[in-house]
Amino acid sequence: MCGIAGFNANNTEILSAMLKRIEHRGPDSEGRYLSDDVSLGMRRLSIIGLEDGNQPIFNEDKTIVIVFNGEIYNYAELKEQLTEKGHIFTTHTDTEVLIHAYEEHGDDFVTYLRGMFSFAIYDIIKKRLLFARDYFGIKPLYYYYRNGLFLFGSEIKSFLAHPDFVKELNTKALAHYLTFQYSVLDETFFKSVYKLKPGHRLIYEDGKITTNRYFEPDYKPEPLTLAQITADIDKTVSRSIQLHQQVSDVEVGSFLSGGIDSSYAAACFKGKKTFTVGFDYEKYNEIPYAKELSKAIGVKNHSEIITTEEYWEHLPKVQYHMDEPLADPSAVALYFVSRIASKYVKIALSGEGADELFGGYNIYREPISLRLFNFLPKPIRRFFGKTALLIPFNLKGKNFFIRGSKTLDERYIGNAYIFNPKEREKILKNTQNNIPPESITRPYFKRYKNHDDITKMQLLDINLWMTGDILLKADKMSMAHSLEVRVPYLDKEVFRTASKIPVNYRVNKKGTKYAFRQAAKAHLPDKSAMRKKLGFPVPIRIWLKDDKYFNIVKSYFTGHASKKYFHTEVLLKLLYRHKQGKADNSRKIWTIFMFLIWHEQYFDENHEN
Repeated sequence: MCGIAGFNANNTEILSAMLKRIEHRGPDSEGRYLSDDVSLGMRRLSIIGLEDGNQPIFNEDKTIVIVFNGEIYNYAELKEQLTEKGHIFTTHTDTEVLIHAYEEHGDDFVTYLRGMFSFAIYDIIKKRLLFARDYFGIKPLYYYYRNGLFLFGSEIKSFLAHPDFVKELNTKALAHYLTFQYSVLDETFFKSVYKLKPGHRLIYEDGKITTNRYFEPDYKPEPLTLAQITADIDKTVSRSIQLHQQVSDVEVGSFLSGGIDSSYAAACFKGKKTFTVGFDYEKYNEIPYAKELSKAIGVKNHSEIITTEEYWEHLPKVQYHMDEPLADPSAVALYFVSRIASKYVKIALSGEGADELFGGYNIYREPISLRLFNFLPKPIRRFFGKTALLIPFNLKGKNFFIRGSKTLDERYIGNAYIFNPKEREKILKNTQNNIPPESITRPYFKRYKNHDDITKMQLLDINLWMTGDILLKADKMSMAHSLEVRVPYLDKEVFRTASKIPVNYRVNKKGTKYAFRQAAKAHLPDKSAMRKKLGFPVPIRIWLKDDKYFNIVKSYFTGHASKKYFHTEVLLKLLYRHKQGKADNSRKIWTIFMFLIWHEQYFDENHEN
């Protein structure tokens, strides 16, 4: 595991400065390759091949070189196949497997990989750079191309060290962020900086960039019995967890929250340590559950209560490490649980991806609850929806009629829907980019039009929410503490198993992740396997009513940056109504607040970066 960075010229000082910005991703060593055309660099966190794994790594005749971020879990198998074909290995690393696989299979070698990765391969003879990002976007990769300068890296902050990088806020990203709570566009909050999408390759050659997709997730259910499905899930998940633990020369631990995903992983991983955080509010503290389960499965749980003061104190650091603003409050919990784990291990397993792949979010049950209502003709449903909108107060069932009056692509953009376009219109000073969020999501719904509504929702979340929110925070919060987080549910073989499950065994009237929960019962007590999803619950609703934290947010809402982008009187109204208990505006307030904290880190003239 490491961080990579580079650009299309030769300059050792600039490369060193870029790598310094991402030293936290790899504190163990630094490696570089420079030629007339490129500068490639990496920071290494030693996991595999501790003695001989320093990068960059070359092929036999030193005509191809690679810098790599990630882990390949089937590298031993690939190495054996490549050795039989005559390739000569000089290290014990998975990185070297990539370069020989590229020699053998060309650009398509990525389809043979089982793991998480982002890398840059430079073909010295062809003067050609090849990049790829793993199937689900577990590992990040950014690139910048402007005025002839091409930059790439694991984190955007490394670009800031290049003297020719033009740091400019991409205001197009702001309106969509306010709705989605994360940066959803391909272009980031920095102009001309793009995210390489999951399952995509990028080629930089002769001053031109081309991208193409090599993997796209899809569901193809098969007529399997529940017994067959649960057996397949348990076999594949157990094997994936085993690989994620075995492919390492250092100890592996596991995160453990109150949910089934981390519980299942912790029960199967055969390690010695689990890690948990809680808050200083009983309702928001999952430590007692984690300790009870850890004792039951025979591992030691290391836990820590995060105080309210500590949480708020670290918000600027969290947004700095995130690179782009993220309004998911659980990101801070991940920051702290990673900090605890990093004191004991270099690797921790985590449960990301199970909800998207196996159907774990409660919102996925909505098509079931709307099924009878949807039998009504569309004009009648629209009438009920419009009538419900006229009710000036919250009445039980009001939201049901509003949402039921809409088609799926009108009502669902993902797990978070913070500000709708009308609300954005009221708070934004520049409404030029106030484009409907459906412009982002509709192409996906069109692509998956032949699927049922629940599967469409899952596929939308796999493409957008999971990458833009869930995996972003997992990578950035763990690497902030030089910790590698591995996500065994986001394995291509696990997805292959999930893709065969009929929708009624994913989500039904009995609950979410139905088949997955049945499989987990083989390893967990029933109460753990059937426990409702909590994630990392964070008491922001309570905090924002407290004078101390209310006033902190108020100071940001009336500050220079806020006045530049927002109508501050509208923001203050949101804040005061929440404090007075007239509305729960906590998520809206938090979304704006996180943007302003992030903006302070990267665009405040008085803030060194």
